[in-house]
Amino acid sequence: MKQCASIRLERAGKADAHKLWSMQRVAFAEMLRGYNDLYTSPAAELLAKTEERIAQSFSYYYYIIVGDDAVGAIRVVDKKSDEKKRISPLFIMPKFRRRGYASLAIKEVERIHGDTGWELDTVLEEKGNIRLYEKCGYKMTDRKKCVNKDMTLVFLEK
Repeated sequence: MKQCASIRLERAGKADAHKLWSMQRVAFAEMLRGYNDLYTSPAAELLAKTEERIAQSFSYYYYIIVGDDAVGAIRVVDKKSDEKKRISPLFIMPKFRRRGYASLAIKEVERIHGDTGWELDTVLEEKGNIRLYEKCGYKMTDRKKCVNKDMTLVFLEK
């Protein structure tokens, strides 16, 4: 894996909804095809769902920027309460993967929003995703959700 020197996060606003949605659809397209998950896949979501999320006062979308390129995005749900903060979704565009950008983005949102009290979910069958989150200090819980015969969601916390 080629490690990147640095990333920066750039906060996205309502005007960015279409761009984020388009990027998300591309980033998750392979998983959608592989798992035939029309219900939970970010690639199958409607633009209205991204618009709704970006308008929420407790929702923080960030572009992951390397140089002049938006290589992906990360969304943080932070209600500034006793509830855990949540990462959902996090994605890197296909041509920028396996360079360490996702782990750097996680570290940066934890610096911004606090480094404890986090949760997320990912696909059990995506071992690379699980390795990423465990490398960043997340631990699997006992909670699982079967989406279909090919795919199970697992939940992690930090």
